Amino acid sequence: MDFQRDPADDAFREEVRGFIAENLPAELAARTRLGYHPLKADTQYWTSVLHRRGWSVPHWPAAYGGPGFTPLQRHIFEEECFLAGAPALSTQGPFLVGPVIYTYGTQAQKDRYLPGIRSGAEFWGQGFSEPNAGSDLASLRTRAVRDGDHYIVNGQKTWSSEANLADQVFFLARTDTEAKPQRGISFFLIDANAPGLTVRPIISLDVGHSLNEMYFDNVRVPVENLVGEEGRGWSYAKFLLENERAFSAEVPRNKRYFERLRRIASQELAQGTPVIRDPRFSGRM
Repeated sequence: MDFQRDPADDAFREEVRGFIAENLPAELAARTRLGYHPLKADTQYWTSVLHRRGWSVPHWPAAYGGPGFTPLQRHIFEEECFLAGAPALSTQGPFLVGPVIYTYGTQAQKDRYLPGIRSGAEFWGQGFSEPNAGSDLASLRTRAVRDGDHYIVNGQKTWSSEANLADQVFFLARTDTEAKPQRGISFFLIDANAPGLTVRPIISLDVGHSLNEMYFDNVRVPVENLVGEEGRGWSYAKFLLENERAFSAEVPRNKRYFERLRRIASQELAQGTPVIRDPRFSGRM
């Protein structure tokens, strides 16, 4: 393995850094650095800026409107964005459901949904976990029953990330109660304003609001909103969760937090000496 730095990657970092310096408003970066849950308007604005440059979906292949970054370029891009205080891109659309749609969706689904994800015009919410189906997702009970050109969906979801901001929702529902649990699940898309779909907030310990409960009460989902094949939703969910696990490491974000900690510890004094000089504190760092 060659650990030598490629000059082309250093040049790319400078390109990204220069673009951010020219296009990220100072007040937006200041709000992001405060650590609050991001405003939808801030995320949409920054996504639109990146979209015009072709960078709004940094891990998508060029065939679907992404920049075709190498893994290292993607890391450099995300690191520079976080270090500069840019708001994070919405997770649910670009990182989770988008790849599912361009990998398993119909051409009509790709044409309908991918442009809005790339531009930031449409936000997505996630409907996977349920009160009795969290880590054991295969035990979910939300039902989708075929009725002509629609599925009728009833059930409850919880810990639904960004559903309060969503224009569209992706979710799992059981379409076959006779098959083994993993084989009876299907993957659906639905308008967040569909009749019978109710979103209720879950306020977290930091008094932020990004988590929600969702209730499906005879929600009619068009058959064309089924992703892939009926009963294959478990496979599509595993594909989605691989992307979520990789994203959840949040290395660039934590690097920014670490630099902030280093700066604070260099300024704060304990008995007249910067805290960072305390061997126990610096050892923990």
